[in-house]
Amino acid sequence: MSTVQPTQFVESDVQPKDVRLATWICFFAWTFAVYDFVLFGNLLPQLAEHLGWTGAQSTEINTWVTAGTAIVAFAIGPIVDRIGRRKGILIAVAGAAVASLLTAMVGWVVGLAAGLGLVFLVLVRSLAGLGYAEQAINAAYLNEMFAHNSDPAKAKRRGLVYSLVQSGWPVGSVLAAGSVYLLFPIGGWQLCFVVAALPAIFILWAGRWLKESPQFSHRHQIDQMIKAGRLEEAQVLGQKYGIDISEKASPLVSVFRGESLRSTVTIGGAFLLNWLGVLAFSILGTSLLTAPDGKDIAFNSALLVLIISNATAFAGYLFHGWLGDRIGRRNAIGIGWILCAISFFTMLQAPNGNFPLIVALYSAGLFFLIGPFSALMFFTGESFPVHTRATGSSLVNASGQVGAIIGGLLITATLAAGSGWINAALWWGVIPILASGLLIFAARNVDPRTIRTD
Repeated sequence: MSTVQPTQFVESDVQPKDVRLATWICFFAWTFAVYDFVLFGNLLPQLAEHLGWTGAQSTEINTWVTAGTAIVAFAIGPIVDRIGRRKGILIAVAGAAVASLLTAMVGWVVGLAAGLGLVFLVLVRSLAGLGYAEQAINAAYLNEMFAHNSDPAKAKRRGLVYSLVQSGWPVGSVLAAGSVYLLFPIGGWQLCFVVAALPAIFILWAGRWLKESPQFSHRHQIDQMIKAGRLEEAQVLGQKYGIDISEKASPLVSVFRGESLRSTVTIGGAFLLNWLGVLAFSILGTSLLTAPDGKDIAFNSALLVLIISNATAFAGYLFHGWLGDRIGRRNAIGIGWILCAISFFTMLQAPNGNFPLIVALYSAGLFFLIGPFSALMFFTGESFPVHTRATGSSLVNASGQVGAIIGGLLITATLAAGSGWINAALWWGVIPILASGLLIFAARNVDPRTIRTD
């Protein structure tokens, strides 16, 4: 005679110390992913000079790289919703490190066969999309880990704490610019990429102590129960943890349904538009600053501008994280991007010889361009349920690369037509940033005092 076994729930053993450890590991993982990601843009003028590319050719190659990055960054989302956040973080870190090492070999491959070398470069830098995807995985993972924290005081500071993690962008950007300044004279651009791969060893070692998020663990257990035909037990577990088990479609389908659809369209659309500006003013910042038809600043001075302005952007992360905890993350993002468009427009009109003014306006622009991303990524995690959280975050994240592709094509066409960097940055940088700041207000607002447990 068979007996019915009692339902066994997997209870989470995540402690506050585990949340703190996860926060630090995510910060370092994102910092060094950005280090590699931004390094390519910073060194693009030197890489182009070494390999004999024109300005239009270099932006065209960067566009193909961006297309590959978008595909890889999006593809990892549904995988993370299947295998878990912890494994996703480790895969992203390892992928960024491999991309850095292989990039150092590009010159050698181009020397053997120019066409093959370009294909190799595009494939290698596409792999770096795993590093870019780190922020989407972090957003899903930490949103769920922070929700497990029962301390009301800490819950009110979730946005500020996450802003410290997301500030890995300006920190990584400063490290990238600083490494170019120190390492380029010693071993050229190849050495810069080799050094960029080394921090991954530490991250992968520390990742052994990461714990899976409770929300993903519960959803995974529910999925396993449903597959085994234990529907009543799955319903009991879903009710216990506030997880909707009615959505059985794959995350890739579910992200275009119900409440997820609005978030996908509005946040993804704003992210796409904003990344035209990120490409123009951050990724290709050295090209804009150094070009004779741009701001005509010497390469070493341009690196100094990037270091100063990205240090200012770090403060922007903290400010927008703090502001989002008070007025709502959607509102903080929209206000920031509108002020960013004003700052960069003013910088483009500034006289080229006024170095202090250019530094001040460029820094203000990055403060309001990059800073809101600390609120945006956490806002993205708040806007999707656990079933589609990594997929939704990755889709939004990848839409930024689609924006960069569009921006790359438009900037390349503008430069090829002889209009110059000032006009290119105005039309395909300032205006899309302003549009993104307006579009984000169409997203569903989330009360920062609420904690999503599903």
